[in-house]
Parts: sequence; structure tokens; C-alpha cells
Amino acid sequence: MNPPFRPAPGPAVRDLASRISRLPPSCGPVRLVGVDGHAGSGKTTFAEQLAAALDGAPVLRLDDIATHDELFGWTGRLLDQVIEPLAHGRTAHYAPYDWRARHFGPPRPLPPAPVVLVEGVGAGRRALRPHLALLLWMEVPREEAWARGRSRDGEEQREFWNGWVPAERRHFAGDPSRPFADLLVRQREKGYEVTPGSAGPVGPDRPLTHGDGPPAVC
Repeated sequence: MNPPFRPAPGPAVRDLASRISRLPPSCGPVRLVGVDGHAGSGKTTFAEQLAAALDGAPVLRLDDIATHDELFGWTGRLLDQVIEPLAHGRTAHYAPYDWRARHFGPPRPLPPAPVVLVEGVGAGRRALRPHLALLLWMEVPREEAWARGRSRDGEEQREFWNGWVPAERRHFAGDPSRPFADLLVRQREKGYEVTPGSAGPVGPDRPLTHGDGPPAVC
């Protein structure tokens, strides 16, 4: 079977990757970059493109850290299994959660690469922000994002989504990420647009405002 087609990163993503590479390390030797946003907002697809533009930077998906019983109660596990070893320049080992079998799988290595992306809802939570070189927020309204997610996952995941939505509401009510985002990412008809977030410009360069194409038709 051929691998799924992945479009090459556009200029906005390539420019962002260049800026990230010039940031100082934030977690030992690692530039840790959070990609946060509502479920269904396109975090995974964007993180894949950004990782490609960063010459194959590792991507830690928070879906591998969370569980059915701990949709958002995974901070300690992430700090112990990932943040602490990376902060000391060591390869981290985390056990990804199997959402179908409902148990953790065998440990998976995560090397202290120059850039590591942390992608998932809650990547910008307060316990992680001190370790991030950059926080990105996917700028999609929550109701629109949730509708996308429900459509993507289909009827099989209807019960899960019925529990997820109120859990996500509670999480962001108590521990919001968007007000602390350095940059906002908007998906366009072709590619992405990246603009400064509430946390202001990043690094010594001018604030980044770069798009790949015309706005998407709403």
C-alpha cells in the first residue's frame, strides 16, 4: 500500500521552521514546541508539515500520553517520562496508550533532538509552558473544530466525543492555552497563515505574519 499523500510544507511553514531553528533551547538541549488547539482543529496535520520542514523533527502526540481515564490528567506522566530526561540531554522513553486495547504499549524512544514537537490538546498547559521554546495555537473556533472531529471519527466514536467535549471545556476553563500562545496558526485554502499571538513576537526578528495562500471560504 502506498503511503498517504502529504503536501510539501508551504512558505509559511518553512519560514516558521527556520525561526524555530534559531530559538534558544528550552528543555536541556531541545527546543520544545507545543502545538495546541481544540480537538479537530488540525493539529496533527500541521505538526506533520512542520516536522517535515524541520528535517524530520520528532513529534510527541499527547494522544499517546492520555488515557480513557485521564483525558487531561497526564501531566505527571509526561514530566516524568519525557520532560525530565530531555532536560538532562537523555533519550526519553514513554509508553504510548492503545485507545482500542485500553492499555499502554511497549516503551518508545524520544531522542533529545534539536527540535521536538508536542502536539495535542493541552500542549500549552501551565505545567508545560516553562519548558517550551514556542507555543502555537491552531486558530479554529471550538464548535467548528469539534464538528470536524466528529465527522472525521464517525459514529463509532460518538460516545467518546460526548464525553470529550465537556472534558475539554473544563480543561480550558481552568487552564487555558490560547492567551499564552506565541503564534496563531490558521488553515487557508492553500497552506497556512501564521500570525503573532497574545504572548507577542518571538525572538529578535520582526513579528511573523506569513501566509501560503488566499483565505479559506467559510
